[in-house]
Amino acid sequence: MPHAIRFHQPGGPEVLKWEEVTVGDPGPNEARVRHHAVGLNFIDIYHRTGAYPLPLPSGIGLEGAGVVEAVGTEVKDLKAGERVAYAGGPVGAYAEARLIPADRLVKLPEALSFEQGAAMMLQGMTAQYLLRRTYRMQPGDTLLIHAAAGGVGLIICQWAKALGATVIGTVGSDEKAALAKAHGCDHPIVYTREKFADRVKEITGGEGVPVVYDSIGKDTYMDSLACLRPLGLLALFGQASGPVPSFDLGLLAKMGALFITRPTLFVYTAKRSDLVQTADELFGMVTSGKVKIEVNQRYALKDAAKAQADLEARRTTGSTVLLP
Repeated sequence: MPHAIRFHQPGGPEVLKWEEVTVGDPGPNEARVRHHAVGLNFIDIYHRTGAYPLPLPSGIGLEGAGVVEAVGTEVKDLKAGERVAYAGGPVGAYAEARLIPADRLVKLPEALSFEQGAAMMLQGMTAQYLLRRTYRMQPGDTLLIHAAAGGVGLIICQWAKALGATVIGTVGSDEKAALAKAHGCDHPIVYTREKFADRVKEITGGEGVPVVYDSIGKDTYMDSLACLRPLGLLALFGQASGPVPSFDLGLLAKMGALFITRPTLFVYTAKRSDLVQTADELFGMVTSGKVKIEVNQRYALKDAAKAQADLEARRTTGSTVLLP
């Protein structure tokens, strides 16, 4: 029988268990996928800790790549043997094999490996909607991206540079600063010794940036707002340090009639047409060489607890995959 990582109560990495599961045959609109690689993302930690509650017991994980083993009777555009990838749910990617709605799968180009597919879908499609839809990046724009040496960060640095933007990024160490710079970050800021809001104003000649992409949340949002020029946009797409507390919206007026949004990939790709368009644009950027997907850490799937602990402790850079 196949195995999967499951958890029965919220908590630390130790709640993740390697269990035998029954997968079965796909329903009419489902496919059964045998995973070759599974993606690791910070949202998995939110699910495990209960920050984003799931009905328990539950599987975990939102991203994977593999081969279709079987399809349901109503599935017309997929067949057994095809290479596929997905991101965005339903949860259950930390598994050797699983059932998934067929309309959530996209065909993985032959030029891309399974590891690339598992490492790029959630982070890469997040980068796509942030840069092309939440705030449509234009040549000559300047942006601030937090966690610039992380998975989404490294993709945004490369993609934004390809669009002709100037990239400012926060990182936690000189090593991560060098990594971000090598991937297109013009101005890495080591936040452990510099106040990033002051540096952003210095870099932009006091003007500020039109957009800040912030996945940190509680610890950064006020200084992120301070980095914006009038009418600027703060895109809060994560909360690695905790959720943003309630605050007086009048501050947005006082700081320059600012905008703030809390986007999610799941909304941006809820329609099948949007999912396919988002994935196709991502695949195009990667196969063209403008964006490189580098898997910097690999763990056995059964060691998912260790992988999550390392991600939480900021011991990882770029993308990480779990291998069944």
